[in-house]
Formats: sequence, structure tokens, C-alpha cells
Amino acid sequence: MPLTGWLAARLRAHPAARPFVLGINGPQGAGKSTLAASFEHWGVARGLRWATLSIDDLYLTHDEQSALAAAHPGDPLLAVRGGPGTHDIALGSAVLAALGGAAGHVALPRYDKGAFDGRGDRRPKEQWPEVALPVDVVVLEGWMLGFSGVGAAAAGPSLARADAALAAYAAWTGRLDAMIQLRVGAVDTIRAWRIEAEARRRAAGEGGMTPEAAAAYIERFLPFYEVYPDHLARHPPVPAAHRVVWIGPDRRVCVTPRAPR
Repeated sequence: MPLTGWLAARLRAHPAARPFVLGINGPQGAGKSTLAASFEHWGVARGLRWATLSIDDLYLTHDEQSALAAAHPGDPLLAVRGGPGTHDIALGSAVLAALGGAAGHVALPRYDKGAFDGRGDRRPKEQWPEVALPVDVVVLEGWMLGFSGVGAAAAGPSLARADAALAAYAAWTGRLDAMIQLRVGAVDTIRAWRIEAEARRRAAGEGGMTPEAAAAYIERFLPFYEVYPDHLARHPPVPAAHRVVWIGPDRRVCVTPRAPR
């Protein structure tokens, strides 16, 4: 309820000429999609027209990702989907721009994480859901949404290429009107959440990774959490409308938040 009240106040102050764009940042498994769905349920019940998009649905196709990995042999962050540089920036920008239209329909991309034994691929366009225009609110969520470059020296050798790639994502974050940042205190929690998420996918017959593969996959991205969440909290894309919410391993809000370092 505090978050819906915070959001409602910003919606009331937003000009009706274009959709309000809310970003949700948080680690893999933190509950970004659940929070986005809760907001949509709340908004639609109040007569708001809604569209939700995850940056996970904006990954490169399987063929494009394979070509990217081949062009950068030995780079574990480009060997698989997930990190900066593995998304289709132009596609995301086109969809966000189209959602600002006054009439018609917009197809929202969808990505199949279970394709190619868990390596994933974009679904055919005929499988993308459509939303009718106009919309009042667009929610864009993603684990690295809002991250911005800290420079090669601060990022370190292992993240230098990814740090440079973050500049392109300003095409998305520049459209945000507000952001909610979900934070956790320990990277071990993120590792456990990812393994848990893949187990749910396998149980549902969706081709999720094995526990060993999920652990190896998430390990590539844990160094990001040592650098970028604090930087995002200090340098948010929308300083006047940035809400940090600390959550524990059970995904419940922590009573005492930790200040950014």
C-alpha cells in the first residue's frame, strides 16, 4: 500500500498527454514481475490503461546472441544472455515510443527462456501479446534497468566492457518518469533466488536450467551487485522520483534499510 500511494501521487501530477513510465529495478528473483503485476491489477481496477514490459523480453535473438558470443570469445558476460550488450536496444526503444501513441495496437515482444536448452530465443512475433492504445501507464522492469557506467577503473577489468555498454541503455532510462529499486543485503540471496526460479521453470515443463547450470549462470552477474546498485541509488535516472525498498531473503520489506555505500 505505501508503494501504490507513492505511485498514485505521481500519477496525479503527471500530464495526461503521454503515458507515465515507471521503471522497476531489482536483482533476479527479487519479485519485480510480481510487483509489476500487482501494480497493473491495482491500476486496471481504477480504470487505468496499462502495459508492462520486461527487459528480459528484449534480449537479442538466439542467432544474434550466438554471433555476439563468437565475436567476443572468452568473455563470459557476452557468452550468454543477461548482461549489458545482450539486449536489442532499438527494439525496446521502438516499443516504448509506440506505446506513446494515441490509437491502434502495439505488440509487446516476448522471449522464451527455455528455448535451446535454456539458452533462450525471442518468440515469433505472432506470439507477442498486443495492447490497445492509448495507455496511461507503462511499466518497464529489469535487473539492470537504470544502471549507468562508473568508468573502467571503478568497474574493474572483468566489468569494463559491460560498463561501457551501459551507455546505450540511456535510450530506455531516459523515458522513465519514476523508478522503484528493490535491494537485498547479500549476494548469496540472489544466487539462491535464481536457482529457485529455474527449479520452478523445470517443474512447469518450461525447460529451466539445472541447479548447477543456474548457479554457474548467475555467478557471472554477481559482481554487478557489488558495484551498480549503490551507484544507482546515488545517481538515479529520475532523482525526484526514486524509491529504494530493501527486502530480505523472504522478499519481505526490511524494517531497517541500509544506506548506500
